[in-house]
This record gives sequence, structure tokens and C-alpha cells, in this order.
Amino acid sequence: MNTLSKIITWKRNIFASILVLLTLAVLSFYGIYTNQFYFLKPDNYIFPIIAGVHLLYLYVVWFKITQDELPDPKMRNIEYVLYVMMIVYVFKIYDSALVLYSLDGFSEHIIPRTFKPMATLILVLYSILPILTLYTFWLRKRYIGVYNFENYNDNLNIWQ
Repeated sequence: MNTLSKIITWKRNIFASILVLLTLAVLSFYGIYTNQFYFLKPDNYIFPIIAGVHLLYLYVVWFKITQDELPDPKMRNIEYVLYVMMIVYVFKIYDSALVLYSLDGFSEHIIPRTFKPMATLILVLYSILPILTLYTFWLRKRYIGVYNFENYNDNLNIWQ
């Protein structure tokens, strides 16, 4: 894992995660079957809201690493929310794979030429997202520390 952490540093991981999240947030409004963007469907706003929570966690990790701070209960709570969001990410992988492989079922319909490349791109991005998220958890544990709040008050030194 040390070799991987030299290739994919914590900064690169955070930048890659931000890029994937923002791309998927924009593509959540894209209709693969029609090759158009739909901004009036409320369902399309679910992933951008989830991405906002994920971006908040990435900011907290960035801040804690650069300021050399210990983890706190708020960071832990955001990470626990991300654990639940991982279930949504896995569902989106499954849903994207179903959409991609549904092409054969629409042989009588006119499907845009962009269907297969866009569906593949979305599937790949959704597949990369949980890997980057799990790697962020590992980086948090390595650079910031584990969540040990039993003796949290004993470790605080207000005179530093």
C-alpha cells in the first residue's frame, strides 16, 4: 500500500475524487436515451446533493491533513454518512450497468450514437468513486489518525 500511496498521493486522490464527483453531478442531469439534459426532474438532484456531502468530507480531510489536526466527532459523523452513501454508490453502479446492457432491448427504437460511450463513461466513473472513497478513508486513518475519543479530553493541550 505504501507504493500506491506514493503514486496516488492524498492530494491527487482528493483532486480525482472532486473531478469524478463534479462530472457525475453534471451527468446526473443527462438523459442517456434522449441525449438531452433534464433540469426539471427532481430525481436528478439527488446525486448532486449527495456529492455535496462527499465534497464536504474531502474538504475536512484536506484541512485536517494540511493543518496537522486530530480527527474530531464532526468529521467522524460525516464519514459515517459517507459509509451509508457507499450503498447509494453501489446501487448507482448496478443501475448504470443495467442501463448500459439494456441497449439490446431497444433494437426497434432510435437510440442516439452517444448512448454507448456515455453509458460506459458513467459506469466507469461510478465504479471509480467507491474505490477513491475507500482510499480516502485509508488516507484519513494514515495521515489524520484513528477515531479514539475515549481519552480525547486527556489528549487536548490548550497551551500549544
